Amino acid sequence: MTSQAITPRELDARREALAELQRQLADEEQAYATTRRWLQAFIDRYVAALGPLYMELDSLESQLYCAMRYLHDALSRNGVDTRPPEPPRATGTPLLPQLPPGAPLPPQPEGGLVQVGPPPLKTLYRRAAMRLHPDLAPDDQERRIREQKMVEVNEAYAASDRPRLEQLLLAAGESAFKVKGGDADAVLSWLRHAERSVQGRLRVVQAHTALLVNHQMHQLGQAIERAERKGLQPLTIMANRLRAQITERRQELYIGQRLQPESGMAEAFLRQRQQRMGGGIAASF
Repeated sequence: MTSQAITPRELDARREALAELQRQLADEEQAYATTRRWLQAFIDRYVAALGPLYMELDSLESQLYCAMRYLHDALSRNGVDTRPPEPPRATGTPLLPQLPPGAPLPPQPEGGLVQVGPPPLKTLYRRAAMRLHPDLAPDDQERRIREQKMVEVNEAYAASDRPRLEQLLLAAGESAFKVKGGDADAVLSWLRHAERSVQGRLRVVQAHTALLVNHQMHQLGQAIERAERKGLQPLTIMANRLRAQITERRQELYIGQRLQPESGMAEAFLRQRQQRMGGGIAASF
């Protein structure tokens, strides 16, 4: 009896649909990899140009926080009510999402239309005869081996010894699928599993791609490259702004470290800087 779980035409159509889905997945994985390489290259260039300046600015912000904290504590002991300074946030290097590796599909079962049960004993006997016929031997030694095997095949068939016949066939290289039969729904089940796996992987790739294109550095990178194509130098402008901030922080640090808490200038300096900084310092890429 033959399983009609899936016809040859349906099998071909499902396989082609799966192949198309796999091609789409491969294209989107390649697009993700290309986007990520571009974005990582931009981040590397950005950090190389501005990273040392951000590190210097972070160091000054940290020292300035210590000076402001000292002034705040001293003023508090003297009964002056001031808001405590907020600790600075260190600049962090942007991190990109890493696409996890995909799991390989399980091996495809043999056949599309398969026999529900094992083939009849007579079918096994015929296959054994085709596999082990002495006339197929390449030399006399192999012919003698085949003749002995055929004796065993004939004896097993005559005794209806199916396990022995199966053993001889498997040892001769016949596939287990042809010897023992298989699940009539194996291929269809595999196709469904493969389709779900590829679709699931596709969703993962699309989600990670969305994270990339919506990343703050992706938008910044596109804007900077557009400006560079117009002949501008946005990274140089940003570096100059950071240098200006560094100069300003150095001046503030110089003043803050030399102010005496008893001086009225100390309270004014503390309040003025807190107002200008919005209560804290937040430098980030």
